[in-house]
Amino acid sequence: MSLTKMSALLLVALLAGGAFGCKKSEEAKEGASPSGKGDTIKIGFLGALTGDVAMFGAPTLDAMKLAADDINAAGGVLGKKIEIVEADDRGDKQEGASVTQKFISRDHVVAIVGDPTTGITKVAAPIAQKAGVVLLSAGATGPGVVEAGDFVYRDTLLDSIAIPTVIGYFAHDLGFKKVAVITSDNNDYSVGLSQTFRNAAAKQPTIKIVADEKIKDGDKDFSAQITNIKAKNPDVILFSGYYTEGALIMKEARKQRLNCPMFGGDGLYSPKFMELGGSAVEGSMSALGFSSEQASPQTAKYVADYQAKFKRMPGVFDAQGYDAVQLLADAMKRSNSTDPKVFKDALAKTKNFEGVSGTISMQPNREPLKTPLSLLVVKDGKFTLKAKVPVKID
Repeated sequence: MSLTKMSALLLVALLAGGAFGCKKSEEAKEGASPSGKGDTIKIGFLGALTGDVAMFGAPTLDAMKLAADDINAAGGVLGKKIEIVEADDRGDKQEGASVTQKFISRDHVVAIVGDPTTGITKVAAPIAQKAGVVLLSAGATGPGVVEAGDFVYRDTLLDSIAIPTVIGYFAHDLGFKKVAVITSDNNDYSVGLSQTFRNAAAKQPTIKIVADEKIKDGDKDFSAQITNIKAKNPDVILFSGYYTEGALIMKEARKQRLNCPMFGGDGLYSPKFMELGGSAVEGSMSALGFSSEQASPQTAKYVADYQAKFKRMPGVFDAQGYDAVQLLADAMKRSNSTDPKVFKDALAKTKNFEGVSGTISMQPNREPLKTPLSLLVVKDGKFTLKAKVPVKID
């Protein structure tokens, strides 16, 4: 081959390689943007699959996958399939931040659902906000979440709405007057819920907080707190933490012959609460944004589908995880876009969305209004519906 021909072929190869390299560079650049381009729409699951709070995370993931299957079977969103990207943050704030960043920089998700806990959601929110990726928590109920910015949402029944509703029910329907409060002061969720309760109780003249005790997550001995509370003879104990400590507190209460019930938020809602507490937690109550009992036709179908797939009844985290994916898909369809910078505005304008966990509307501050509130009570070793209390949505 002549030198001239060799030079010509080399030039062609270099040009072709350059063109291919430019194309790959552009593809990489496109893939790095959370715009939903391509054949799939990636939504990340942020939550614990192992550790102490896996009872909240694992069901959320299962329901998210069910929602994606349902949406994809119906044709997807704007001709694309939803893909759920999962990771285990182990209930750890540092790991939660790391997983959030990986979802954004490695997986190029357009939205993240989670974390079910308030503390980790508050860590992940500013990361998602800075990256321009929608974060929708399907479990966080405490304060200080959506303040991170206009990409941050949740679909839960907020403590600020649930607690005043419950206090009214306590006062008018159950005749409770004296409440003992126990807070886990190294738990963001617990600190926020207790303060919300104090604020609401101050507006209800017939309710009085007669004791206000503190513990820490991981504590085992609650004898001193229960001794102090027993002397005040309360009608109910408000414990704002999680099921492990809640069960041990009630075992100590029964040991000291304090017979009032415990009330808490969704932090108590776990089969582990009954497993750890046994007969001591009978009569304990939990306020949630979902109950499978007295279900609407839409919720009844979801419950049946969930049972068929997972061989168990869904709970509040399952239902809110399902609704979170459906809310995101609905916003994408209404905005005709899978770009979070576009569909976030449609999500903010959500009104009277009929989810499986209830009717959901977004307020101007991107906080949800949900109805009804479900007050559950432990009866014969399982949570059953005590009352469904309407929540006003203007």
